[in-house]
Amino acid sequence: MNILVVDVGGTHVKILATGQGERRRFESGPTLTARALVNGVRKLATGWNYDVVSIGYPGLVLKGQVAAEPHNLAPGWIGFDFEKPFGRPVKVVNDAAMQALGSYVGGTMLFLGLGTGLGSALVVDGHVVPMELAHLSYKKGSIEDYLGLRGLQRLGKKKWRKHVAFIVERFTAALHPDDIVIGGGNAKKLKELPPGCRKGDNVNAFAGGFRVWEGESGPRRKQPGIRTGKGKRHD
Repeated sequence: MNILVVDVGGTHVKILATGQGERRRFESGPTLTARALVNGVRKLATGWNYDVVSIGYPGLVLKGQVAAEPHNLAPGWIGFDFEKPFGRPVKVVNDAAMQALGSYVGGTMLFLGLGTGLGSALVVDGHVVPMELAHLSYKKGSIEDYLGLRGLQRLGKKKWRKHVAFIVERFTAALHPDDIVIGGGNAKKLKELPPGCRKGDNVNAFAGGFRVWEGESGPRRKQPGIRTGKGKRHD
C-alpha cells in the first residue's frame, strides 16, 4: 500500500509518498482553506502513486475528524470531507501526534514542538495521547504565549530559551517521561537542549504518517496505537 503523507504547517504544507526520496512543499498561511490544501497537494503530488492519505492537521481532531478551526490558517475545515476530492481513504490526525508517533522509540515519551505555536503529545507504550499543554496558564498568559513564535519574537532568544528550559523541567517533574523530544522549526534556536531531551526532526512527521496505516490491509480498520485529538502547530 502506497501512502501519501501531508504535514500541514503554519507556513508550509509538506508532502511525501511511499518510495519517494525527497519532500515537496508549498506555502500555507492565513489564506489556506481545506479545499486549497487538497488542490495544492494533488497538484504537487503529480507523478506519485498513492492508495491512501495521512494528514497531520494543526488543531483539534476527534475520531478522525477536524473538530476545531486552525489558529493560523483560513476557516472552513470543520466537517470538510477530504476523501471525496482525494478519491482515496484519508486519515486525519493531529500534527503533533503524528510527529510524536514518528519520533517514538519506546517507553513513555513526551513530545514538544516549538514553532508557530506549541505542539504536544505523550506516547505511552506505543499509544499516542495528543495534549493541549500549550493552553495551560503561565505567568501573564499561556505557555504558548511564551514558547510559541510570538513569545520568541517578543522576548528574544535569551529569555525565550530560559522559559523553554523552565517549562520542560516542570513537565518532566509532572509527567516523568523516559524520553523527551523537542521538535519543530524553532528547536534549532536552542543553544543546548534541556537535560534528558533529544532533538526531533520534522521528517519524523512523515514517519508517523506512514505508521498510522501500519498493519492495515484495507482502509476502514481502526488506527493502530493512536488516538487523534488536541494539539497545535509545531512547524
